[in-house]
Amino acid sequence: MAFKNGARFQAKPSYHRARRASILAEKEGPFAPALTPLFAGIAVAFNDDSSAVVAVAIHDSTYLTDFSVETIQIKDAVDKGEDPIADYVVDQLEKYEHTNIAKFIGAGLSTELLKKSPKLCSRLWLDLDIVPVSIIPELESYETSSKDRSFWHSKCVDEQADSMARKCIMHFGPSLAPLLQVGYRGIVEIDSGGRAHILGLDDFKRSCDAPTWDAMMHFVTNLKKMGTKIAFFSSTPQGGGVALMRHALVRLADLLDVSLTWYVPKPKPGVFRITKTIHNILQGVSEPGACISAQEKQVLVDWIADNAKRYWLSPGGPLRPVEEGGADVIMIDDPQMPGLIPLIKDLTPNRPVLYRSHIQIRGDLAVQEGTPQADVWQFLWQNIKLADMFISHPIPSFVPSNVPAPSVAYLPATTDWLDGLNKDMNEWDQGYYGHIYNEQCHAIRMTQLKWPLKKYFIQVARFDPAKGIPDLIQSYAEFRRLLTKHDPSLEAPQLVICGNGSIDDPDGTIVLDQTMHTLETQFPHLLSSISVMRLAPNDQLLNTLLSASHTVLQLSTREGFEVKVSEAIHKGKPVIATNCGGIPLQVQHGKNGFLVEAGDWHAVAKHLLTLWTDEALYEEMCAFAKVSVSDEVGTVGNALSWFYLADKWANGKGIVPEGRWVNDLAREEAGIPYKDGENRLPRDFGRA
Repeated sequence: MAFKNGARFQAKPSYHRARRASILAEKEGPFAPALTPLFAGIAVAFNDDSSAVVAVAIHDSTYLTDFSVETIQIKDAVDKGEDPIADYVVDQLEKYEHTNIAKFIGAGLSTELLKKSPKLCSRLWLDLDIVPVSIIPELESYETSSKDRSFWHSKCVDEQADSMARKCIMHFGPSLAPLLQVGYRGIVEIDSGGRAHILGLDDFKRSCDAPTWDAMMHFVTNLKKMGTKIAFFSSTPQGGGVALMRHALVRLADLLDVSLTWYVPKPKPGVFRITKTIHNILQGVSEPGACISAQEKQVLVDWIADNAKRYWLSPGGPLRPVEEGGADVIMIDDPQMPGLIPLIKDLTPNRPVLYRSHIQIRGDLAVQEGTPQADVWQFLWQNIKLADMFISHPIPSFVPSNVPAPSVAYLPATTDWLDGLNKDMNEWDQGYYGHIYNEQCHAIRMTQLKWPLKKYFIQVARFDPAKGIPDLIQSYAEFRRLLTKHDPSLEAPQLVICGNGSIDDPDGTIVLDQTMHTLETQFPHLLSSISVMRLAPNDQLLNTLLSASHTVLQLSTREGFEVKVSEAIHKGKPVIATNCGGIPLQVQHGKNGFLVEAGDWHAVAKHLLTLWTDEALYEEMCAFAKVSVSDEVGTVGNALSWFYLADKWANGKGIVPEGRWVNDLAREEAGIPYKDGENRLPRDFGRA
């Protein structure tokens, strides 16, 4: 073996660069220094049961730049519940980052190492924000024969580490985000096709309370025993809350060995303009006179039918009968996909199909003849009415009156506390993403953030007509006026208005242009204090912006559930939000935030002034916010509900929910009902 006596990292930054970075961080904060993005490769050779040789190779996106080889002691570690390999690697990579003013993006390691160091992957992800990519060398290249596989094992450990780093880099795109994988039949292959093992079951278990976990496991046992196959269908693999929920749900299901697969259709140019108009009409925020023509309706019908026949109804597809390998239970997401329901029911009339509505529907207008909402809703309802259940956000007014009450169940939107959007990140990693934000601002001459020298308020949302961005700007302008009147010596915070785009969101550019026009023509004096950015998908960047903010706003004029509110509250941020959709279910007025009526920017400004000037109240709200979020809006709570529904329908019993919450039904069925004082969302909201 090469380097029998070990080898240490040798690369160091120039003294000048290190000094400049240190001065910048001290004077301007962690967002100021630029960190060099790097990749790592990790390989281990085991001498015996007491020691292992660990090699770490460092790469930029092109070349090997450094490496180390060191022997560590592992005797009796497994029996003691320890993971010395993970401890060593995490320590070495963190020290390397700080010494070399760098940020590791991904780390490649062989699948064999996952068994020897079970905590390594989740610690890389949770401690250092490094995406761990597990690689089977013989499947990643030409080493497919037994002879070639022995060739891999004949490599020295430092060579293996270098190979792992090079193969890891191929899983990241130009923006250094992991490449999204959509495979055969439109299966969304989450986490780089299953190679990025970012979390383990213990991590998910720690993210919720014991009753939630135990209730979920009750149904996991049943589903695995019966071999139940669950299929979800939604319109896009990324961008928006539905995709985020499905990524997390599939991730947890894979760890639990529950057969749950998520499918998306092949995108078709022009379709998403139609579906977005449908979305806006149902919410009541479309342009006057907007409607969907018969031709556009036929485009949607043909798009769904084509995907179904080509990928999902063909032999071996998930919509084939169960005895031919098809799914036992099928879940249909949102108004883009209901066209699948009659196709499924024509082939297998008794197979359960559950429809999940994720948006606000103007239920009053949907049944009022002559309205655009009634026209669109009738087009959708002719298919949705064939489903066995109608699952809505827990706001009764979102359910049109022609939906039979016995089939209605309520389920909140959810988020994942351990994904890139929500996990805790250290200041070093936050500095990396904050610098990226400021770089993108600089590229288009947008106002940059000066945190922590200047704090900021923030709204994170798509640039959508229903997100209340004009009210947000008016609120901030009024706050600035009130602050000057209150105490001219107090420095004002900045305002950040940002969000991601999505392939099914063609309104984003229009609303962004309207926002900038409003600022430039009506509030030019505030341009230097407001940062407006439509960002490429980057979960950790949004996480950083939310985590470093002072106060979070969500001033939607129409809303579904908007789990961004719970994400902010979970971080201990007071939220000022409108009394729209599911937002009042999440904000406890005066405790973890304030509720206002949509459009009441005067009230918003007053609450901003209170939170900015009353430090004691602000700290009290922050402390309460951190402990006020229910398990129902986390991934485990979401999985509990879906696994319960799948189990009940797959075993032939089904359920008649009669307008109840799925979480309540699931907990009762598992024999673990909610107890008094247990943290959960209000159950009587919006009921007569």
